[in-house]
Amino acid sequence: MKDKTRARLRRARATRLKIRELGALRLTVHRTNFHIYAQITTARGDRVLASASSAEKDMRAQLANGGNRKAAEAVGRRIAEKARAAGIERVAFDRAGYRYHGRVKALAEAARAGGLKF
Repeated sequence: MKDKTRARLRRARATRLKIRELGALRLTVHRTNFHIYAQITTARGDRVLASASSAEKDMRAQLANGGNRKAAEAVGRRIAEKARAAGIERVAFDRAGYRYHGRVKALAEAARAGGLKF
């Protein structure tokens, strides 16, 4: 495993331990070159309460590319809608060790604009 990947996973583990300590619901982000994924899970991570991704069929139909900022914003709005429908309004943002810029930042800001608080 590369040092860069190992460092990202170390940062992610530290964040997850802190979120578990707080007992907050967790908005987790995962990104690949082609898609971006978001899930709201329990603090322990044992149950998924809501999820959205640029790989979903209806999202692929409206997006030309699933791996850019525009797609991340759409996924952020979508996860906020699903969270509100499930009665969730406050979460802890778990960026999985990724830096807070680009697609991760776009997803977070769109989720905040959609009504999620973190």
